[in-house]
Amino acid sequence: MLDTVRQIETPEGVSLRLHAAGAIPRAHAWLIDFGLRAIAAFVLLAILGTLGRTGMGIGMLVLFAVYWIYSVPFEVWADGQTPGKRMIGLRVVNSDGTPVTLLPSVVRNLLRTVDGLPGVYGVGLACCLLDPHGRRIGDIVAGTMVVHVLGRGALAEVPQEVAEAPATPLRLEEQEAIVAFAGRSRNLHEARQRELADLLEPLTGRMGNAGLRKLVAHANWLLGRS
Repeated sequence: MLDTVRQIETPEGVSLRLHAAGAIPRAHAWLIDFGLRAIAAFVLLAILGTLGRTGMGIGMLVLFAVYWIYSVPFEVWADGQTPGKRMIGLRVVNSDGTPVTLLPSVVRNLLRTVDGLPGVYGVGLACCLLDPHGRRIGDIVAGTMVVHVLGRGALAEVPQEVAEAPATPLRLEEQEAIVAFAGRSRNLHEARQRELADLLEPLTGRMGNAGLRKLVAHANWLLGRS
C-alpha cells in the first residue's frame, strides 16, 4: 500500500520521476467520487421518477452513464483529475508521464468490472498491492497509472527565461540541482549567484551574469517551458 517512485527518461534525455499512488490514497479518492456519484444519481432519479415509466427508463440510462462515463471526461479534459482525485492530490497519466487520452481512459474505466470482482475492488486491491507501481488491471491494460500531484512551488519560483537545452545530457541529480538553484537564486546576493553559476562554466560556457542566465534558461527547459 506504500507509494512508489517510477523513473522514466524522455526521448530528449530528461529524467522524470512519477510518484505512483498506492492503494490507500486511491481508495480515498474513489470514496469521494462514489459519494458524489451517489448524490447526483439520487437527485436525478428523484426528479425523473416524477415522469413515470419514461422517467425511470431515462433514469436507468443516467445510472449507466454516471457509473461508466463519470471519470472519462475528467481524466481526458480536466488534467486527469476527477473531483475525488483533485481533493486528494492525485492524477491519471499515461505510463510515460504524458496526459491520458480518450481511449486509455475508456479502457481503464471499462475494466473496473474486472477490478471490482469479487466485490469492493478485491481484484483491483490485490493487483495494486502486487504491482510495483500500484496499478490495477485497468491501468496495466490501458497503459496508465495514478500519480501524486506534486507542489509547483519550485516551478513558480524559477524566473522566466527563454528555455534552452543543455549542451550535454545531465543525470537526474544534476537536473534537480539546476532547477533548485534557479528556484532559489533570488534569495541569494547577486555576487553569490554569479559565484555559484561560475562553478558550472564547463556546462554553460559562460561566466558571470551570462552564465547565470544560461543556467536559468536550462532550468526553464528542464521544467518544460517554451
